[in-house]
Amino acid sequence: MTSAQIDIQLIAAATAAACAIPGVFLVLRRMAMMSDAISHSILLGIVLAYFVVDSTSSPFLIAGAALVGLLTVVLVEALQRTGLVKEDAAIGLVFPLLFSVGVILIARFADNVHLDIDSVLLGELAFAPFDRVIVSGWDLGPRGLWIMGAILAINLSLLLLFFKELKLATFDAGLAASLGLAPVAVHYGLMSSVSLTAVGAFDAVGSILVVALMIGPPAAAYLLTDRLTTMIWLSMLLGVVSAIAGYWLAHWLDASIAGAMATMVGVTFLTTLVFSPSRGLVASLARRRQQKLDFAQTMLAIHLLNHEGTPLAELENRVAGLDAHLHWDATFTADIVARARRHDLVLENEGLLVLTPAGRTRAQSALVHQAAR
Repeated sequence: MTSAQIDIQLIAAATAAACAIPGVFLVLRRMAMMSDAISHSILLGIVLAYFVVDSTSSPFLIAGAALVGLLTVVLVEALQRTGLVKEDAAIGLVFPLLFSVGVILIARFADNVHLDIDSVLLGELAFAPFDRVIVSGWDLGPRGLWIMGAILAINLSLLLLFFKELKLATFDAGLAASLGLAPVAVHYGLMSSVSLTAVGAFDAVGSILVVALMIGPPAAAYLLTDRLTTMIWLSMLLGVVSAIAGYWLAHWLDASIAGAMATMVGVTFLTTLVFSPSRGLVASLARRRQQKLDFAQTMLAIHLLNHEGTPLAELENRVAGLDAHLHWDATFTADIVARARRHDLVLENEGLLVLTPAGRTRAQSALVHQAAR
């Protein structure tokens, strides 16, 4: 493995971890598309700041981009507060407008500057190792790693300092306000963090990967845990793993690094969606099947209880013909009877089913619950 490959993976890992922290709260607040809006609209801030300072390396570009990111949030919320436009529609109106203005300004007045649209959307991590920080002749490493490392440190510090406020404002803004925690200030602080992270990651990885890393890993982590702290660490881990796996996928396919990383974020999420132990599709199907089987056993117990001690018991409660009485197919009926026997709900005596005390209790409880409803 070359030093350039190591640098690329370190930059990607730092970017993924930095994006995951504010991304968790965007997912929990159902504001995932805000990351898309900010990561695109900051292009306008970069262009406007370039026109002022006439340099593509000035820190004022970061400041301009961050300010436009906050402007995006303000405009979206201003539209939403009118009551005439929903949040998703407001985002869909604001960020294409700001992004397209930035694109027009580049095409019209800055076509000789390295701000091409491909690098804006996809970035180019392959070149990141060659943009070095040199101090007094000492090579301190890639500039992108220093930037994303600093942003990661800032996000972690803010998380540790304001974890209680973020948690309370996210889950119960009304309670946060009543306790004097200023949920509006917390909200704009979070949006500032999102904007700063998007700006820092913009140059190296592009806007598409910013959105993927900010939303994909937290969405996957949300399917794996109900604890906020665990969700944050899982998001960072899944983001880093997806970024590194994406790099090697791009290396194998000789394809876009950012595109491969975004693809692996999607693969990670889909894998979690299918196989999550608690909320995955496989687990949901297994639960539904188990609920169906449990319900069928309860229905069998109720059927036996209804005919218990009546002249029809000899006919209705026999295994033979039970499928016709309950309108089940023969295979399903045999399976349910076998399960009910294993769970000690029924006994079979010469083909006649008899309720056990546990089966009778289950049937009576179900009838009482149904009557109460």
